Amino acid sequence: MTKQLTDQVHKDFYQQLRDRIMEWLQSDDGKNHKFAQYILLVPDMFHLLCKLIIDPEVSAADKAKLAGVIVYFISPVDLMPEAIAGPIGYLDDLALTAYALNSIINNADPQIVRKHWAGQDDIMEVIKNVLATADEMVGTGVWSNLKALFAKN
Repeated sequence: MTKQLTDQVHKDFYQQLRDRIMEWLQSDDGKNHKFAQYILLVPDMFHLLCKLIIDPEVSAADKAKLAGVIVYFISPVDLMPEAIAGPIGYLDDLALTAYALNSIINNADPQIVRKHWAGQDDIMEVIKNVLATADEMVGTGVWSNLKALFAKN
């Protein structure tokens, strides 16, 4: 796949994801959802994954982890499927992304992650906050399974 085609696929998925979440956030369910502010992070987290996987400063081992998270992210079959749960189903993707990013930050310079972050808040605080609430967001069983899944990669 060429870089141009890869960039277009990323842009298309990112834009569709952002549009879907923004539409949901304007609904009664979305406006009042306990984790709405976290769901709003999902498109920027996906964007960050895509930027990091092509960054030459990221190690091959970390890129393999990122690739696994991206595959999980776009897979229609996961522990909290978006097709069934709607945008709430992205909470497991968000939690897994934060878990993977935390692992990468522990192995590399955090500036590598910071330079690609398109979100408004500090990415280090975002990761910390997502990890602190992941158990509540997705449930203990799902969170344990996600961490175990990531540990296998």
